[in-house]
Amino acid sequence: MISQLCNKIFQEVINDYHVQNDIENLATNPYGIGTLAHLLYLKCWIDTVQWHMEDVVRNPSIDPVAGLQWKRRIDASNQERTDVVEYIDSYFLKEFKGRQPKAEAKINSESPAWVVDRLSILALKIYHMNEETLRSNASEGHRISCGDKLAILLNQRIDLSLSLDELIHDIENGDKYMKVYKQMKMYNDPNLNPVLYNPK
Repeated sequence: MISQLCNKIFQEVINDYHVQNDIENLATNPYGIGTLAHLLYLKCWIDTVQWHMEDVVRNPSIDPVAGLQWKRRIDASNQERTDVVEYIDSYFLKEFKGRQPKAEAKINSESPAWVVDRLSILALKIYHMNEETLRSNASEGHRISCGDKLAILLNQRIDLSLSLDELIHDIENGDKYMKVYKQMKMYNDPNLNPVLYNPK
C-alpha cells in the first residue's frame, strides 16, 4: 500500500528532523535517488523545515527586515515543495504508463502526489498536536482539547490514506486516469508578477 510507505517515511523524516530541531540542518536522505522513497523523504523534509520557518516568521517581536528574509525563504521553500510534488506525479505517470484507462474511466479531482502532499502535512500536524498534549507548562484543559484534536487528525489520516490507496488502485485498474496540470505559480516568476516586471 502506497499510504503505508508514505506514513512510515513521513514519521521517519519528522523524527530525524527533531533530533537536532534546526532549520539550517540539511537532510541526509537514506533512500536511493530515483526511488519513490527518496522523493517522499525529500518532500516531507521540505515540509518539516517550512513548518518551523512558519513558526519563526509569526513571532510578533520579529525584526521586520528579518521577517521579510524569512518570508522570502518560505516562498522559495514553497516553490521547491511544489516542484517535488510534480516529481512525485511524474513518478506515478511513469509507473502507470502502460495502463489503458477504461472507456468510462474518470479523472480524480487531485493527482496522487497532491494527496501525498496532504498526508505529509497531516503527519506534521499529528506530531505537533501530540506534543501539545504532553506540554507540562500548559493547562489540563489545553492538553485535553489538543487530545480531542489529535484524535480527529488521526482519524483523518486513516481516511486520507484509504483515499490514496483507492485512487492508486483505480488508476491501476483503469477505472480512473491521471491528468497532471503543472502548478503555474505566478508570484515567483519575474515575467508574470507585475511588481517584478514593472517595478516602480
